[in-house]
Amino acid sequence: MIGMDILQPVVALAAWTMVMWAWMYATRIPAMAKSDKIDTSNMVGGKGTDLDAILSPSVQWKAHNYNHLHEQPTVFYAVAIVLAIIGQGDGMNATLAWIYVALRVIHSLVQVTVNKVLVRFSIFFLSGLVLIALVLHAAIPLFDIHI
Repeated sequence: MIGMDILQPVVALAAWTMVMWAWMYATRIPAMAKSDKIDTSNMVGGKGTDLDAILSPSVQWKAHNYNHLHEQPTVFYAVAIVLAIIGQGDGMNATLAWIYVALRVIHSLVQVTVNKVLVRFSIFFLSGLVLIALVLHAAIPLFDIHI
């Protein structure tokens, strides 16, 4: 279908989000079970961030990244679907979408392993520029902008 190539990176990023979900639980649950500060049988309420003071940072980095995959990428999902609907989801836009997904995966891997903030910020900044380009590419035909 014309303009639908962009949906492949959408599904790829959604799948990556589920990988991070699994990684988060695979590290967090064992860490909680080993902690002498957490009684999971009597635990009521709370937020995941409450665990920042209890669990090691490297365990929490996975949870932080999982949360980050529900922030800026929501704009990506929306604009990619718009581009697909208006028949502009192939060619350059599909390529930009794949670049965005690659940058988000790299960002995740940096955050959950070494978590160097300057490196993460640089990758995040680049992914933001790609996302801006996709938003502009959606706005131009939708608002009939002539440049």
